Formats: sequence, C-alpha cells, structure tokens
Amino acid sequence: MKIYAHRGSSGTHPENTIAAFKAAAKLPIFGVELDVHLTKDGELVVIHDESIDRTSTGTGNVKDLSLAELRSYDYGSWFSSEFANESIPTLKEVLHVFKDTSHHINIELKSDIFPYEGLGNKVLHEIESLGIADRVVVSSFDHEAIREFKKSAPHIEVALLTMEVLVDAYDYARFIPADALHIFLPAAMRKMTKEALLKGSIIRVFTVNEIEHAQALHEIGVHAIFTDYPEKMMDFIGPHN
Repeated sequence: MKIYAHRGSSGTHPENTIAAFKAAAKLPIFGVELDVHLTKDGELVVIHDESIDRTSTGTGNVKDLSLAELRSYDYGSWFSSEFANESIPTLKEVLHVFKDTSHHINIELKSDIFPYEGLGNKVLHEIESLGIADRVVVSSFDHEAIREFKKSAPHIEVALLTMEVLVDAYDYARFIPADALHIFLPAAMRKMTKEALLKGSIIRVFTVNEIEHAQALHEIGVHAIFTDYPEKMMDFIGPHN
C-alpha cells in the first residue's frame, strides 16, 4: 500500500505551502497530493479552499483576487509562527520542488464549486512543459472536468474523487472514463470498494491519519492512502522502494 502526502506534509507543516512540499519531497514515500485553483488573472495557485480565509491572513475567494493580491498575505502563521510569511505557491513552483524526485504527483482540479474556465488546459500545459506526464494523476470531484481532461490528454492518468457510496464504482469509473477511484475514508469501508477492487479498479483512499484505519485498508487491499502524516504512516507501512 503506497503513501501520498496529503497537501504536502500537512500534519506537521501548513498545508499546500512550499514548506509542506519540501518536507514531503525529502521522504521516501510514493507520492504527494495538491489542490489547484485559478486566480482572477488566470494563474494556477495551490490551495485547498475556494477562499483564503482559513489558511491565510486575508479574506476573499481565489477567483476574485490576482496572484499579486493573494501574495500580499501570510499562509503559514495560522499553523505556527515558525512558518510566518509562507506565500501561496503557484503550481509551477510546487512542481519544481518535485522535478528531480521520483514522487508521483496527484493534482486535484478544484472546479467542483466554482467552474474555472480553462483550468484543465492550463494544468496540462504545466505538466507537459516539465515532461512529467508519466508521474502525474489528475483528480477531481468535478467528474465533467475529469472527462474533458481525459479527452485532451488520454496519456495522463485521471481519477474520480468521491465522498459517496456508489452502486457500481468500477462501471461508473469506466463510463467517465477514469483510471482510478479516490474514495473518502468512511465510504471506502463499504462493500463498493471490495467489489471495485475485485473487478480491477485502482483505489486510493483519503484522508487516512490513524494506523487502525490504514491497517483496515491494507487488509482490504487498496492501492494507496493519502495522509497528513506521511512519516507516521511510513513507520507502519515502510518506505517506498
């Protein structure tokens, strides 16, 4: 079972910051997960929420602010004074952290609440410009966006995100079509996961921070977990070879 650092090493660093990603890049784990939004002036930035209120000293929605405006705020001190003055990173900056590593990179398109025109194409351009198409999986709760991305880039792995229990997850993923299913932890414990695995689905589960949950998922046979505490999970699962 493989380990992805969720929003970087977000249990010990402010999520989706360069500090969190640099910490993850040093670990012998399989991959890293990050979230992408589009600014008012069309720049790709890495942050989880649609608004900056929770994880910065500012307020407002990413889509209503320029990159310069977004960068006038602090994205680290909410977590700890040790990380004061962390900035919101661009996708390019985060990808460069992993340019010379072997980490698999999960880029989540955050277009499930606000539809960002051209988000998928801009992300594809960044992936192709760095030549990392074989190291990337693009995921989203916006399954229409995943369908469109797969049409544009059939050579890049895509995954459906779901928090729901699906009647036939395997067939639904094939219908999109998607290469993998990324399932919310409670839903992953339901029979749909076992059924999908038996049919050949690639299943990754979020967000797994407790060893007992990791153990249960390992027994089910899921392929990977997303965790805020990759070092703790490494102690249980072992490093990626």
